[in-house]
Amino acid sequence: MTVETAPAPVPVFRLRGARVRLGGREVLHGIDLDVAPGEVVALMGPNGSGKSTLVRALLGLVPLAGGEREVFGARRPRDFGRLGYVPQRLSVGGGVPATVREVVSSGRIARRPRWRPSGAADRRAVAAALDALDLTPLAGRNASGLSGGQQQRVLIARALAGEPDVIVMDEPLAGVDAASQEALAGTLARLVADGVTVLLVLHELGPLAPLITRSVVLEHGAIVHEGTPPEPSGDCAAPGHDHVHPHAAPTTASLWDGGYPVQKD
Repeated sequence: MTVETAPAPVPVFRLRGARVRLGGREVLHGIDLDVAPGEVVALMGPNGSGKSTLVRALLGLVPLAGGEREVFGARRPRDFGRLGYVPQRLSVGGGVPATVREVVSSGRIARRPRWRPSGAADRRAVAAALDALDLTPLAGRNASGLSGGQQQRVLIARALAGEPDVIVMDEPLAGVDAASQEALAGTLARLVADGVTVLLVLHELGPLAPLITRSVVLEHGAIVHEGTPPEPSGDCAAPGHDHVHPHAAPTTASLWDGGYPVQKD
């Protein structure tokens, strides 16, 4: 009797030999990476290691100079409504006055046909996203007048409003107070429990550590570690460490300068 095994799920993201050049300089060197459905992957590494560029390459926001990219198993994906993206500290106003509710509501656009106006489902999703990031009291405020940390929460809420199957966040903890970090961790935990795939660019794991299933560490545009998230050390391991302080660029040749030493495998 032959027992048939179920086929492996199609990766959400797949890169093979991916290279990216920016300003005439190659910043990603032959990256091979799969992100499977339901994973929570942390992209880590020193400042300037290529983390944000890798995310943008996965999303097709920068072209590949070589190699292959697939999203949902397709080289030319069309269903980008399934993706939620939170860029690294981007002004939410864009020079156009908009309330917090309006910015968050814009996250629903890719989830509905162009001909259909917003409806009850859209309003419920926006309200839930505002509540999840404790933004309901600020819903009527001009988004461009908020603090940097508040604007970061607005961007996260905008992505959540789209009820994505995959959410990609570039440094979501940067400049966000400890209470908001805990709230984000709780929100992501609920999303993960519902099967949402999460890809995070992180300098420190902070309260997101229990959610991470795999870490990918970059240095100089190449993957130097992939597997179990490295354990914190030094100040980052101290009780009460809030994980919101800034870090300088690396000054040594060590693999990781953010409090998480990594050994090459």
